Amino acid sequence: MFLLPVSWSFFLLLLVDVSLASPTAKASIQARASITALTSAQIAAYKPYTYYASTAYCAPSTTINWSCGSNCEANPSFVPVASGGDGDGTQYWFVGYDATLKSVIVSHQGTDTSEILSVITDIEFSQKAIDTTLFTGVSSSVKVHTGFEDEQAKTASAVLSAVKTTMSAHSTTTITTVGHSLGAAISLLDALYLSIQIPSATTNFIGYGLPRVGNQAFADLMDSKFPNLAHINNKEDMVPIVPGELLGYVHPSGEKHILDNSTWVACPGQDNDSTECSTGDVPTIFNGDIDDHIGPYDGVSMGC
Repeated sequence: MFLLPVSWSFFLLLLVDVSLASPTAKASIQARASITALTSAQIAAYKPYTYYASTAYCAPSTTINWSCGSNCEANPSFVPVASGGDGDGTQYWFVGYDATLKSVIVSHQGTDTSEILSVITDIEFSQKAIDTTLFTGVSSSVKVHTGFEDEQAKTASAVLSAVKTTMSAHSTTTITTVGHSLGAAISLLDALYLSIQIPSATTNFIGYGLPRVGNQAFADLMDSKFPNLAHINNKEDMVPIVPGELLGYVHPSGEKHILDNSTWVACPGQDNDSTECSTGDVPTIFNGDIDDHIGPYDGVSMGC
């Protein structure tokens, strides 16, 4: 598997966040809420999506014919419909249908720091009001990360067209968006976008190493629209704690945290500050380990 290199530019983003980490005195009621361990069956259910997130690092020339090696072989029932991106100005992406899961799959490439434009996108951490031409009907109080929204907008129309084609061809109304790192951020925005553009569909999101994407209003909106949303964080991965909460960023609910002993736990609430969850376990980047960002997630390391 290809292991993502760590860019100094991306590391500087993390350094920026060290003075903007979450306050230690935030309300602790959600930390005291029940944190539960996932069963082996629950963990195993995520594995097909984990491979789909990893597969997004593979070139479109291989995902369009599902010839990307072990990542593609892990989901043999997948029928590709569209692939795109150049891994630089536009992240790789693909859309298709999983006959076993009975779902359209949308996946976006994560942070490939060998491609400088991807890094630049990652470190544009200012917020702006969400684009209501794409996200019709969403309140202007909802604000999102500038770079993430700009990246999602590049492929929005192509992804929407491919999803509609796939739904029609396979008579399904279920969509699942997946991704790792930057790809998770794009796919989280995709989930919102597709749920608005295709309201008859049931849309889900499963992300890995997700950075914070938007403000409190965004997190609340995602909670209201996606009760089964899942973002999975590995051990002391630093990426889920940036951009910082003092910059106005908040994670939606749905965190699943992989502990050092490889137990998976479900962390209730938004940015749960228990030491069993990312926000509490990694209060600053100096408590983190960037090597944990690529995994493994139940044995799967991200990359192609």
